Amino acid sequence: MNLGKHYNNLYNESVQKILSDDYQIDHLIDSPEDNRSGITLIIRPDIEVLDNIQSFLIDLKAIDPRQYYYPGSDIHVTVMSVISCYKGFELSQISVPDYIKVFQKSIKKIKPIEIEFRGVTASPSCIMIQGFLRDEMLNEIRNALRINFNNSNLQQSIDERYSIQTAHATVVRFRKQIVNKVDYLSTIEKWRNYNFGVSSIRSLEFVNNDWYQRKERVKELYRFNF
Repeated sequence: MNLGKHYNNLYNESVQKILSDDYQIDHLIDSPEDNRSGITLIIRPDIEVLDNIQSFLIDLKAIDPRQYYYPGSDIHVTVMSVISCYKGFELSQISVPDYIKVFQKSIKKIKPIEIEFRGVTASPSCIMIQGFLRDEMLNEIRNALRINFNNSNLQQSIDERYSIQTAHATVVRFRKQIVNKVDYLSTIEKWRNYNFGVSSIRSLEFVNNDWYQRKERVKELYRFNF
């Protein structure tokens, strides 16, 4: 996949939808009854990248503070959503050690993963930081995970929503109507090509999480260091 072209297309299409009020508001963000849960393998950017992202979010908050802005503790890149969040999932339904074995088998040849976080894109429901991969290591891990989980009898929903191929980090979700679309989009455009930094990833986290990866609802099940 040409990530630059993909991010650009997504951005241009989404901006038009936002301008025409055809964007999606997430009504579950503040719901105390939202108990969707799942398991995911994730990457966390380093502190420098997270600090730069927060500077961007401060700019957006000044225009519309009502949207949902991810704190640094929750920002992540999804390696693979193994069981996508759904209502009623509980860890007691699975054998965590069996999942760890599949992960270990899938990352035997892993090397440090470098992700350049450069520029901002959007979807009709959120704002994302663009991630660019320096090599094919992350995609090789994802392909190994697909093969090994498909060859197992473990519960999984890999690729059921979409086949993940990017390295983006979601940082804003729309939970209210955007107050000033023109200024909001102008601010995003100002950061459109900003270089947030490069993270050299040396660990992957296997977590039980809610839909938004909120720190208070995330449980680390295993950390793979390399």
